[in-house]
Amino acid sequence: MAKELILVIDDEAHILELIKYNLEKEGYRVVTCESGEEGLKKMEIELPDLVILDLMLPGMDGLEVCRRIRRAPNTISLPVLMLTAKGEEADKVVGLETGADDYLTKPFGIRELIARVRALLRRLVRTADEPELIRAGDLTIDTAAYKAYKGEKELALTGKEYELLKTMALNRGKILTRDFLLDRVWGYSYYGDTRTVDVHVRHLRKKIEDDDKNPQYIQTARGIGYCFDFKGDKNV
Repeated sequence: MAKELILVIDDEAHILELIKYNLEKEGYRVVTCESGEEGLKKMEIELPDLVILDLMLPGMDGLEVCRRIRRAPNTISLPVLMLTAKGEEADKVVGLETGADDYLTKPFGIRELIARVRALLRRLVRTADEPELIRAGDLTIDTAAYKAYKGEKELALTGKEYELLKTMALNRGKILTRDFLLDRVWGYSYYGDTRTVDVHVRHLRKKIEDDDKNPQYIQTARGIGYCFDFKGDKNV
């Protein structure tokens, strides 16, 4: 069975060579390109399972590439790992706000890169005791189809947004720490940054709440984490 296809977009040849060599050693198929425009064209030819995207690209930068990925219906849930040569918090947040699922700062270790890749390709599997449908207010999570709805409308969620919503809904009424959510949804704790969780929760609120400034579903537990519990309906 063919391994997952990973598209790597970076304008540094030695970075492309390093990533390609090590991911292929792990059994992945890897396609590389040196510009955002070329990367988008390659996605039209064959849709990858994951994109590793450099923030600083010539011409169309990584942020614009990520925006286009998130706007297209067939790539909205495509996992994106953003690479940045900068370590400032602002650069990390901008990448996440644009739609990246995770980020990695250059220079990076190969073991860390592989851990991030595995975590992003990992999908929460529906367990036997898990309900097929989870309902709260006008939200419905179809765990069999990996989809979520607000009323009759399907929500345009990224993969991590769906997994985050599902994890919180399955633990309804419980305060979940950011570290727990990182470990459960992203699949790692040591490499994680809790800002990743905060940004994804903010995105999720904009999609599921009528007023994301006055959330009815996802409540913040200050200094701890988050709690999912719809205020207007106590029946799941």
